[in-house]
Amino acid sequence: MKVMAIDFGSARTGVAVSDPTGVIARPLCVVESASSEAGIAELVRLVELERAERVVVGHPLTLHGERGQQARATERFASALRTALAAALVPVVLFDERFTTDLAQQTPSDSSEDARAAAHLLSGYLVWSSGAPA
Repeated sequence: MKVMAIDFGSARTGVAVSDPTGVIARPLCVVESASSEAGIAELVRLVELERAERVVVGHPLTLHGERGQQARATERFASALRTALAAALVPVVLFDERFTTDLAQQTPSDSSEDARAAAHLLSGYLVWSSGAPA
């Protein structure tokens, strides 16, 4: 199953995608103002272009697993994206993203830090969803 991951930010949102088998994650791009109408439309376009069968949105819980202001904003964004993708029958799920930005900052790459954070998020999700030990 091909999966797209989104590391939502109010200004810049990183996007990553898996290979068709759902094993390897790679950074894709950054979408500016993703929660805007144009940003949601761009994400829907990317889901269709990449033929993603599921979208994973990073859920930025606190270190104690609680929902702060950013987590609530992300939940509103995920809800809007879920509505936009409903006709395409592509599910949108939230997945704990703690530490993905830290990992992205430590990973050298030509892609943006936001897209790398999304790739780390996606890698964690793929391992979790496969049931393999981390």
